Amino acid sequence: MTALPQGTVTFVFTDIEGSTALLKRLGDRYADALADHRRLIRQEFGARGGQEIDTQGDAFFFCFGRARDAVAAAVAGQRALAAYEWPDDSQLRVRMSLHTGEPVLGEEGYVGIDVHRAARICAAGHGGQVLLSATTAALVASGLPEGVGEVELGEVQLADIDTPERVYQLTIDGLQSEFPPLRTKQDEPLDLGKSIEQRVEQYVMRSIEEAFAGAGPHGAVGPPPRVPKTTKLAAWGAVSLVLLALALILVAVVVLLLVRALFE
Repeated sequence: MTALPQGTVTFVFTDIEGSTALLKRLGDRYADALADHRRLIRQEFGARGGQEIDTQGDAFFFCFGRARDAVAAAVAGQRALAAYEWPDDSQLRVRMSLHTGEPVLGEEGYVGIDVHRAARICAAGHGGQVLLSATTAALVASGLPEGVGEVELGEVQLADIDTPERVYQLTIDGLQSEFPPLRTKQDEPLDLGKSIEQRVEQYVMRSIEEAFAGAGPHGAVGPPPRVPKTTKLAAWGAVSLVLLALALILVAVVVLLLVRALFE
C-alpha cells in the first residue's frame, strides 16, 4: 500500500443520498449499482492522485496531497456519476465534501478534528452537491478547473463541531447548481426515544446528586418530602370527626340551657 501523505492533506468524503430508498426501488440490482458507483469513484479519484482510506457501505473516504487535485477528482466524479445510465432510469446522487488540514498520521490512519470536520461537512450536503471548507476554498479559488465556479453558502453550525464553519459550494457546468439549505444540526429530526432516555438519565443523576448533597432528616436539600395522598385523606377524615363531635356537644349544651330556662 502506498504511504499516505503527511503534512497538509485534503480529505474527500462521499456518500450516496437516499440509499435506502434506492435499495427498495432496485431490489437485488442495487448491488450492481453500488458496485458501478464504487468503480466510477475509484477510477476518477485514483486517476487524480487520490488514495482510498476507507469505504463503508455507500460512503468513501479519500485523501489527496494537493487540494486542486481533490477538486478535480470531485468534479470528474460528479460528471461521471451524472452521465452514467443507472437501472430503471433511477438517479444515484452522491454528496461530497472537501476539507484541507494538517492531521496526525497514526499507525491506523489519520486522526484529529480535520477528519471529523470533513465528514460533518459531507453530512450537511445533498446528493450531487460538492462542498468545500473555507480552508480548501481559499487554496483552490485561483485554480479551479474550467467550467467550475465557487459559491459561498455562509456559516453553518455543523453537528459536534463547536465553532461555525464557513462553507462553499462548487458549481459545475452542465450539472445541478441549486440545492436546498444545508442540513445543519438544528435540522436533524428529533429522536424521541433518545430524548426520553436522556431525561430518565438526567432524573436519576439529579436524584443521586441530591442524595449525596445531604438528603435526610437533618440535611435535606430541595423541596420537602411529598406526603402520600392516603395520608392526607386520613388526616382530613380525623379533623372532620373532631369538628362533628364539637358541633354535637355545642348543640347539646344549647338544648340543655333552653330546657333549664323553661322550667325555672
